[in-house]
Amino acid sequence: MKSKTNKAVSYQNSFLLATPAMRDPRFEFSVIYIVSHDRSGAMGIIINKGKTELVISDLLEQVGISGDVRVADKPVLSGGPIDIDRGFVLHSSDYFKPESSLIISDTLSLTSTKDVLESLVSEDHPKHAMLAVGYSGWGPGQLEKEIAENSWLVTHGNDSLIFSDDLTNKWALALGKMGIHPSCLSHSGGEA
Repeated sequence: MKSKTNKAVSYQNSFLLATPAMRDPRFEFSVIYIVSHDRSGAMGIIINKGKTELVISDLLEQVGISGDVRVADKPVLSGGPIDIDRGFVLHSSDYFKPESSLIISDTLSLTSTKDVLESLVSEDHPKHAMLAVGYSGWGPGQLEKEIAENSWLVTHGNDSLIFSDDLTNKWALALGKMGIHPSCLSHSGGEA
């Protein structure tokens, strides 16, 4: 019988919640939704930090897409420090293009091509969508190391929290779903 300990853990479709041990100020109080994770690394979108006061309709106008936005005109997210000139749409799985969409779960997909932006003003739009500029990424073993150093707490992803308009309270709400009050977190546990 083979040991199950050799199987790599995947955090795809999970939230990472920054702890007080997080040393990188770009990720303080971040909630990151992991869209892919395998032996080659991980990719996620910060879901609780807006890109100034920019909303989806503003960004679509900037890239030359006109029309009324058919999804909630939510704030554009600052998805992370990598590829900051590229848009990523995290959306419900009712919109799916096999050639360009990444299936994350039964209910969510990620698409980063212009057709998904155009869909946001068409009849073929997803029911729910969040638009992020940039993403967060980790090389092989890097995310696992940061979790072991207590920089992140990991919990199951939750569609209602992802698409919530309350960016300010997402971190505390995600902790609450884990049964943790923010005041219970300390700076101990990581390297000094």
